[in-house]
Amino acid sequence: MSGHSKWHSIRHQKAKEDKKRGKIFSKLVREITVAARQGGGDPSMNARLRLAIEKANEANMPKDNIENAIKRGTGELPGVKYTEVTYEGYGPGGVAVMVNASTDNKNRTASQIRKIFSQHNGNLGETGCVNWIFKKKGYIAVSREKISEDELMEKALESGAEDLKTEDEKYYEIFTAPESYTSVKEEIKKIVEPDNSELTMIPQNCVKLKGKDSETILKMLDKLENNDDVQQVYANLDIDTE
Repeated sequence: MSGHSKWHSIRHQKAKEDKKRGKIFSKLVREITVAARQGGGDPSMNARLRLAIEKANEANMPKDNIENAIKRGTGELPGVKYTEVTYEGYGPGGVAVMVNASTDNKNRTASQIRKIFSQHNGNLGETGCVNWIFKKKGYIAVSREKISEDELMEKALESGAEDLKTEDEKYYEIFTAPESYTSVKEEIKKIVEPDNSELTMIPQNCVKLKGKDSETILKMLDKLENNDDVQQVYANLDIDTE
């Protein structure tokens, strides 16, 4: 990989806190509902739904919540119809930002996202203005405390991973092609439990920020992620994690 975003490292800690507070339940319900609506309610035939259910299980979501979300997606239960929208723009310092949202009111969501960008010295741009910077990849993070680099490297390579990075002080980071993400993760889980894993968008180049711009972009990204309609936020941000 030619680029690496410290935003992924920062998100590890935030994800842990979100799980504790149950904040991710509503986002997971939306993802399950949309996945079931688009690809059907059978996870064995719907890869996106399968991954969404896996994430819900990792977050200890009750089984009934998962089943009801699937039924709302397939139309077996009444529910809100969500539309997927992607917003693109730039934050302070020229950081590229992509926002994926699921909304029942595109005008409301667009207004909220535009306001967050402008409040933090950013600009919401046209569709396609930054998506060329990112590539879809599988991402698996494993704590350095759990396993040696050599052991993890051997397993990652033999299972078909594209790369293993060791720049982060706390985590080994494994990258895969989207189509091999699930198989690589299952192989890794045979020797160690990942701390985080997801299909995500990885930047091919990053913007290094310091000082006030760093604080502003982190506040902006946090505000975006806390919006009820936002599912994922991606940024080509590189800062010192402390």
